[in-house]
Amino acid sequence: MAGHGTDEHPHGADRLCEAGDRVYSRAVRRGRVPRRDAEPVPCLMELALLHPDPDDMDWLVPTSPQEVMTRLLRGMYDEVSASQRRVGSAVAAFEWYSGLGRQVSSVPSAAEGPAIRVLDGLARIQAAMDEATRACTTEVLTVQPGGIRREAELSEGLHRATELRGRGVRMRDLYTHVARHGQGLLTYLELMGDAVEARTLDEVIERLILFDRTVAFIPANAERTMALELRHPALVEYLGTVFERLWRLAIPLTAPLPDTGIEGISHREQSIAALLAEGHQDAVIAERLGISVRTCRAHIARLSETLGAASRTQLGVRIAQAGLDGAHRPAAPVTLPGRGSPTAR
Repeated sequence: MAGHGTDEHPHGADRLCEAGDRVYSRAVRRGRVPRRDAEPVPCLMELALLHPDPDDMDWLVPTSPQEVMTRLLRGMYDEVSASQRRVGSAVAAFEWYSGLGRQVSSVPSAAEGPAIRVLDGLARIQAAMDEATRACTTEVLTVQPGGIRREAELSEGLHRATELRGRGVRMRDLYTHVARHGQGLLTYLELMGDAVEARTLDEVIERLILFDRTVAFIPANAERTMALELRHPALVEYLGTVFERLWRLAIPLTAPLPDTGIEGISHREQSIAALLAEGHQDAVIAERLGISVRTCRAHIARLSETLGAASRTQLGVRIAQAGLDGAHRPAAPVTLPGRGSPTAR
């Protein structure tokens, strides 16, 4: 809200303003507070003392006093010689807040964090992923939809990938087949060397980043300005299983895509044909394959020309005749118009 910026709240989590103290105390005591109650005290969101309730974004839930305490002490001990009095103040303050909680024993430990945490804003997302990167020791699994990866996106996570490679962490990435045509991705993989293995599929699930089968990050809105940090063992295990099954189906980036067996029809056009046969619209097909709607329609036009279809209805029939609808291929090969015996139109 206007008039309540950080200039009016120049303090840390260890010495809240009077208004912030009231709202945070109420949140700890009751378990959550309406978002509107926190609007006059933006310091609580900025200091990560409150965050959106995953079940209802109109409410805010408090970060446990124990977790806040641990986060404060981690930073303070780096400057212990100049911060001893602040450490004592923080300990005293959060011992008081801890006594307000109704179910302290059920709160996850500070080391593990909450099972599901909403990360609101790109800065908060990046900070959480940086923290997960520092704690990672074994492997990172990622799913990257959206087709060709922009160099800005690749550069954004380069520092994390470089840090992980330096510690011998194994990285496996899944992309769509379209990503093969991006020079930025090829340059990134060449830079990472054997530390990163990449495979591609016709289409993949939404973005997923999984560290050590312990913590996962997924988008929480379409704009990807919010994310969910997942630490629930069952959820993380499920996402790891999904990744492994997609990985087995995927094609290594170093291997060529399989030939369709039909002259004049590319692998991408085969994928588009299968999705058309399922009844999907052009925009949906483009999004799932990571291409633009314009490119998708150009491929559909080439499909129609190659299969000799004069309309979308006729194209659907020809797709089925050619075995491009995902079903079993017909026993007898289909001869395309203009490539041998004529096919009835």
